[in-house]
Amino acid sequence: MPRKFVVGGNWKMNGDKNMINEIINNMKKGPLDKEVEVIIGVPSIYLTYVKSIVPDTIQVAAQNCWKVPKGAFTGEISPAMLKDIGVNWVIIGHSERRTIFHEDDTLVADKVAHALESGMKVIACIGETLEEREAGKTEEVVFRQTQALVPAIGDKWANVVLAYEPVWAIGTGKTASPQQVRLVIASC
Repeated sequence: MPRKFVVGGNWKMNGDKNMINEIINNMKKGPLDKEVEVIIGVPSIYLTYVKSIVPDTIQVAAQNCWKVPKGAFTGEISPAMLKDIGVNWVIIGHSERRTIFHEDDTLVADKVAHALESGMKVIACIGETLEEREAGKTEEVVFRQTQALVPAIGDKWANVVLAYEPVWAIGTGKTASPQQVRLVIASC
């Protein structure tokens, strides 16, 4: 069976209930293509609320999770906790997590592996910084990040979406052109 086309949006650390209601009401007006899987990444504090108002045709994703089921990890959320509230998707390796919080390829792979072992579906982010891009290292960086994920994913590729998310395009007003995205995808 061919994979559905996936469209995802991540709210990052933005919004309140009024904004959420406005977004969800607009999405409900829609028609959404039944052949497209729509996933929205929601701040953790709003996961349960969004799950309660979103149509079944839209999936809700957590924006992060930790690499173990439980323990003394203040502020972290485990995949088991997410599953417990009905969230089946999680975004891992987002550019801000990699750059600001210094999450390296090994940690990202550990998180992906645990999320998949816990029955989650994963949006695994890959992408280079502006400095890496300008140095001509885009393919090298994306290849390295992808290769770190391969053993973590194993035979669970049906539950993973790779998202090319160049760090240089996040919050800068710059976007990757379709040609730039195609070149990166071809190198994976």
